[in-house]
Amino acid sequence: MTSDITLFVNPSAGRGRGARAAQPAARVLRDAGFGVRTVVGVDAPDALRRAREAVAAGTGALIAVGGDGMMSLALRAVAGTRTPLGVVAVGTGNDFARAAGLPVRDPLAAAGIVAAALKGDGGRAVDLGRVGETWFGTVLASGFDSRVNDRGNRMRFPTGRLRYDVAMLAELAALRTVPYRIRLDDGPEQRIEATLVAVGNGGSYGGGMRICAGARLDDGLFDITVVGPCRRSTLLRVFPKVYRGTHLGHPRVTTYRAAKVTLATELEPGGVTGYADGEPLGPLPVTAETVPGAVRLLGAQ
Repeated sequence: MTSDITLFVNPSAGRGRGARAAQPAARVLRDAGFGVRTVVGVDAPDALRRAREAVAAGTGALIAVGGDGMMSLALRAVAGTRTPLGVVAVGTGNDFARAAGLPVRDPLAAAGIVAAALKGDGGRAVDLGRVGETWFGTVLASGFDSRVNDRGNRMRFPTGRLRYDVAMLAELAALRTVPYRIRLDDGPEQRIEATLVAVGNGGSYGGGMRICAGARLDDGLFDITVVGPCRRSTLLRVFPKVYRGTHLGHPRVTTYRAAKVTLATELEPGGVTGYADGEPLGPLPVTAETVPGAVRLLGAQ
């Protein structure tokens, strides 16, 4: 493996933590004997193009510095290649790093783990989800949670996380179930009414909401969480339990495990958007598949 590696940086992650984290992370890696090149894109498509160019040019590793949005771009750049991925998680959510047991908002520790893995075992293979040409590491969301994302993305005020809190309250006021058609692996299509369906390669989204709490990155399966029809009052009571993962025991919640999931809806075209790693995939229907060992992750536990 070449000793030249690439820092893939989102300078705006975590209100500037990405920019502040890049320098100490680079210093740790250089002190460990690696040549470090930094790549920063002007926007997401440009950043992804630059990351892919670094991988194609034979970089020894791609080290993503930022939040889950940056991790999503980095996964797309390295998935299915021999280039290992390092994670310096300094964003707001950091769900992928948590799923892998990696440090959060500690760039020195994260960079040290990356350096040790590059000099040692070279990381371990972990699974990714794939929808068409799009890869994801954490959760594919649909239904109530994706509608919150839709509404939050349309809002201009307030800003930051408060925008999504306001969007959630608005969606609660308009709460309605979705008539889904769902197929697990090659089984029969099921028709269900649900508030949301979440497909987890990792266990959490939204900065620690453990919607698919039992999901693992190395078992070749998704954990699928279905929240059935429920009243606003029920959803408000269940919602705080998501941070502990104890919502899975509620009678309105059903879980499944499968390597392939197809989600469709009886609503009009464009009625439900799928989101993966917090990024829009487009309207249902979507088919997600697990790809075992799709990326080598440096320092994953």
